[in-house]
Amino acid sequence: MDIKGRVIQLLALQTGEGKNGTWKKQDFVIETDGQYPKKICISAWGDKINESALQVGNEVNVSFDVESREYNGRWYTDVKAWKIDALGAGGYESAPVASGTGSTSARPTTELPSTFQSGDEDNLPF
Repeated sequence: MDIKGRVIQLLALQTGEGKNGTWKKQDFVIETDGQYPKKICISAWGDKINESALQVGNEVNVSFDVESREYNGRWYTDVKAWKIDALGAGGYESAPVASGTGSTSARPTTELPSTFQSGDEDNLPF
């Protein structure tokens, strides 16, 4: 899966020793664009950490996998980046807004069916 967003926070770099040697993990938070922006915390491990792209304010395209695991009856979900690309100036693409109504508003408008117009009496079928 891929997601585009702006890096809004870098968490502390974590390092340690495991049975396979030294490891490092960088968590970062991106914010997506669009009508309803989302903040997502993503983890990058080892050589997947792209320090040139992971700067606060940079716009990035992150390829990632979502993985869940169970521990003591509770489930934990990780979002793990496997590729991080910095987007150049103007390379950030926002989600397309549906058009065709001629409206310049980003919010969709819904017209009520004629059976539910405000002039109707409250004739409930129950």
